[in-house]
Amino acid sequence: MAWRRTRSAAHPARRPARHGRHGREGRSPVVRPPLPPLDTRVERFDLAVGSAAEFLRSAWEELREVRFEVADMPAMTDADGIPRWTVLRDERRIILYRLPIERLAHLHRDDDLHRRMLIEGSVFRAAAEYLERDPWDLGPERFRYF
Repeated sequence: MAWRRTRSAAHPARRPARHGRHGREGRSPVVRPPLPPLDTRVERFDLAVGSAAEFLRSAWEELREVRFEVADMPAMTDADGIPRWTVLRDERRIILYRLPIERLAHLHRDDDLHRRMLIEGSVFRAAAEYLERDPWDLGPERFRYF
């Protein structure tokens, strides 16, 4: 029995130039133009805490070894209600609770600037509690007159 080639194997049909590799038309590129990064409340909170913590670490030597951590909620409430932060001096840790800080605040203007000021104020108050000082004492001298 002789083996014979079929016509399709000997001469494959040519696709028109407008088709892609698999015969599909008009495929878009895999990589789209750059989109703005997703900006979530969690990321904004982490950024505000991180920038305030770095500022305080650079201004106060006592805070250079302190870890600033973010948690969603405290494990339990205390006699004063829901805590906004926990200061652990023995472990050199300050834990800020995102949900109580964001949700239990009463902002007179609900915008990004005031929310960031609220978060940074909480970081300053927690650091002041850690240092056993007044929060207004934590800023450098050049900001005292404004």
